[in-house]
Amino acid sequence: MTWLMDLIREYGFGVVFLNVLVEQLGAPIPAYPVLVVTGALEGSDASRWPLLVAVAVLAALIADVFWYAAGRNYGHAVLGKICRISLSPDACIRQTEQVYGRWGPKSLLIAKFIPGFASIASALAGTVGTPLAVFVLFDALGALIWVGSAVFLGSLFSTTVQDLLDVLAALGQWGLLLLAFVFVLFLLRKWWQRARVLRSLKMPRMSVQELAGLHAQGSMPTVIDVRDLAQYQRGHIPGATSWKLESRQYDVPHEYLLPQQNHPYGLVVYCDCPHEISAARVARQLQRAGFTNVRPLVGGLQAWQAAGFEVESKISSGQEQQVDVQGPLIP
Repeated sequence: MTWLMDLIREYGFGVVFLNVLVEQLGAPIPAYPVLVVTGALEGSDASRWPLLVAVAVLAALIADVFWYAAGRNYGHAVLGKICRISLSPDACIRQTEQVYGRWGPKSLLIAKFIPGFASIASALAGTVGTPLAVFVLFDALGALIWVGSAVFLGSLFSTTVQDLLDVLAALGQWGLLLLAFVFVLFLLRKWWQRARVLRSLKMPRMSVQELAGLHAQGSMPTVIDVRDLAQYQRGHIPGATSWKLESRQYDVPHEYLLPQQNHPYGLVVYCDCPHEISAARVARQLQRAGFTNVRPLVGGLQAWQAAGFEVESKISSGQEQQVDVQGPLIP
């Protein structure tokens, strides 16, 4: 264990740079504890704090600009790629779109304090066309706040952190095994949470080919797009209703939609997220509200586009598609 402490003391800035870079690229390797420890080890020399902060902020910017460029060049598809390596896919695209859609680049100021949010928010900024200069400004400020808070905490509690490191060093290999055990426990907990979410959302699904076939036969089910409203406006499956638009227009809870008899061919719900998690959540909510024939669309809009089917955006008048509500909103 002593050699690890010596490594951090000798190459702390390099360790910080690599750790922050790897985490911001999407790997589940927390950098905040390393920043706190390094800040504690450098606590006696305040002249080195600016360099430590600069190194960490630079690493974060490199990773975030990479995701920004990926989002700008490849669009919304890159968001799903990020979520596939995330240990929290249920909190990925949908929640990030909600936060970024409401606060815009300002959300980057706190993005790094929310696990899994920073990479998605960076890619989303590129996808929605946030100017690079604006993105870099808010992202750098967010990274500065994140890194600065960790370094400040490390320096503030430097004695406590140093005592803890001494205990781990005294334990030798057992100290290293303890750290490895805690890290593995963290990964297993995240994996178990992910697996539990996926199990809870198991249900029959519909393929894009099935949906297109029903459309060709004139048996089109009611299609619901659960993505952010801005994404819906940029492109959606023809005839699809926006889940967000309906809620905003009629100010009704999501569990209350048209009566079930108004959907003779059932409902199909889609999103743009791994394992159709957001769509499956809404489908489960609809089932609890009394709708029996509800299925998520496998692959969502990406699969629909990849199969070569048509996508429509805003109607010619420039307004969003309206929802035809008839009768009571209870199934």
